[in-house]
Amino acid sequence: MRILVISDIHGNLPALQAVVDEAGEVDACWCLGDIVGYGGEPDECIALLRSFSQLMAVRGNHDAAVTGDLPLYYFNGDARRSIEWTQDHLLPENLEYLHTLPEKLTLLDTTLVHGSPRDPVWEYIVDRRVASINFYAFETRFCLVGHSHIPLVYHLEGEPEDPLIRTEKPVELVKFSGRAIANPGSVGQPRDHDWRASFAIFEPEQGSWSARRIAYNINASQECIRRCGLPEGNADRLVNGY
Repeated sequence: MRILVISDIHGNLPALQAVVDEAGEVDACWCLGDIVGYGGEPDECIALLRSFSQLMAVRGNHDAAVTGDLPLYYFNGDARRSIEWTQDHLLPENLEYLHTLPEKLTLLDTTLVHGSPRDPVWEYIVDRRVASINFYAFETRFCLVGHSHIPLVYHLEGEPEDPLIRTEKPVELVKFSGRAIANPGSVGQPRDHDWRASFAIFEPEQGSWSARRIAYNINASQECIRRCGLPEGNADRLVNGY
């Protein structure tokens, strides 16, 4: 089964369209949350995602904030203003769709969350210590996470009582020999100093994870942000990949 894995789209339609086009034919799309926030085309991004006949998606912290299920004081100024703008402009049916998204899904021996299996909406997995703790928080072979906007893979090798956690930026193709936590990076707002949209192709039966990057029309995304009156920082950070 060939699965497109994406996360942190953040209303960036040109980036999402580029990823969908580059991925080609897939059997399913798994979205790890934060469909909205920061970008100016949240409705269009939701519509494109929902065009997949086999779509599985979980809720991110920005999605939860837009629906009113997470307090806005958790967010910095630009993020909060972007959430408020999205609340004012999102179609009611799309607001309801975000509200129905679960915090966690389990399928094909894989756990899907936005943050971490221990804290599905908010916790970041960005170091070995947090990764090692979270390997005890899910029972499947694989766990796919987003939230940090940084593509990473954590391998668990050895016995659970004495685990070896190996962390790496994923190369074009990784074969998982044991259990793993993997992050596809961000479609709409990468934060690893590479501005290109980040995604992965996952084949769970083979334990195959292919990390990908694709250039997109970043000028169109920036123009949309400015046209919508969203914070200028939302446009500026796209260029630097942060």
